[in-house]
Amino acid sequence: MNHPHRVVLLAGPSGSGKSYIAQRTGLPVLCLDDFYKDGDDPTLPRRNGQVDWESPQSWNAEAALEAIARLAREGQAEIPVYSIDADRRVTTRTFDIAGSPLFVAEGIFAAEIVGECRRRGLLAGAYALRRPRSATFFRRLARDLSEQRKAPRVLVRRGLALLRTEPAVLHRQTNLGAEAARGREVLHRVAGLLAGHPYHADQSRNSGS
Repeated sequence: MNHPHRVVLLAGPSGSGKSYIAQRTGLPVLCLDDFYKDGDDPTLPRRNGQVDWESPQSWNAEAALEAIARLAREGQAEIPVYSIDADRRVTTRTFDIAGSPLFVAEGIFAAEIVGECRRRGLLAGAYALRRPRSATFFRRLARDLSEQRKAPRVLVRRGLALLRTEPAVLHRQTNLGAEAARGREVLHRVAGLLAGHPYHADQSRNSGS
């Protein structure tokens, strides 16, 4: 099925720079973290008595897929706004891709929906950001401390745990169909997708005439 718009999925370990690279593409960006389940959802996975927010089961893949499908068809969708502090969605907003032929959907669980997006004809490309683990650790820690997500001791302990599991996370994402790539490689591939898109080519010809 042909859609007027298609999605570029951008995955990668926590702190790998997904949001930054997504913004660098110049495309509309859908934050997939807004599709986390509410903190009192009985289906949330638990580990050692605590909610395991690193598990894909803490995320509403079906809702994310439906939003992406609507954006691909109509160019606009109502999107939840999730508060990490409150562990729940607090409102909704209208997300409009403003006629762009492509849009980016970024988040740690983006790779979980690569196969289904491909099956539905929604997918333009799928990438998993890779960078040195130490760089990811310090970038993530600086971000979490600046946003005061948790107590510093908790954030350091969480960061060290994620540092150990990062290779497994990237391995899972590539097994699900995302291509491992550095930030500049993602930007190059997205530029190529845009250059080869009929809408973009037509706009380029019209602007040059």
